[in-house]
Amino acid sequence: MGMNTRYVKEYFYKKKIRSTFVWILEIIAAILLAAAFSWFFCRSVVVQEGSMEPTLVPGERVLMDSAWYRLSSPKRGDIIAFRTSEDKKASIHIKRVIALPGETVQIRDGQILINGEVYNEKDEFPAITNAGLASEPITVGKGQYFVLGDNRNNSEDSRHNGMGLVDSDRIVGKLWFTISPWKKIGFV
Repeated sequence: MGMNTRYVKEYFYKKKIRSTFVWILEIIAAILLAAAFSWFFCRSVVVQEGSMEPTLVPGERVLMDSAWYRLSSPKRGDIIAFRTSEDKKASIHIKRVIALPGETVQIRDGQILINGEVYNEKDEFPAITNAGLASEPITVGKGQYFVLGDNRNNSEDSRHNGMGLVDSDRIVGKLWFTISPWKKIGFV
């Protein structure tokens, strides 16, 4: 009987070690998945400039999905985060996509024209007083986007030489959820 008891104890001891090891692996996998989810879908960005007012104001913290545009392309109306240079340390700018690759955009009489048609936005923004480079038609190249700040008369965006069209490889992600301040928590 002593021999069988020893085998039974060894069996249960090995089973306990195996289940503990599996439990530890499950915890590690869950932590790695949570970290990957957080990195790709929930990177926090602080709005630094007033060019997106009233939609986003300086100091607001917004979640950015950095994986979205690996699977799809920006759409008109998306609010994107991008860098103006290839330098990974360059500051991040936030603007709204207005014109897509292959389209022609122009600003005339305070209105945005896309392929010669007036672009009616969902939100009300003031008439544009400075068309900048877009006073003449601009054809958006392949892999490029024409962006504007929502604060249309106080935004350095694709209308200006300093920024111009945004190349797709400089887009960092899509903004999708405001997490602070408390009164503005919700989808962008």
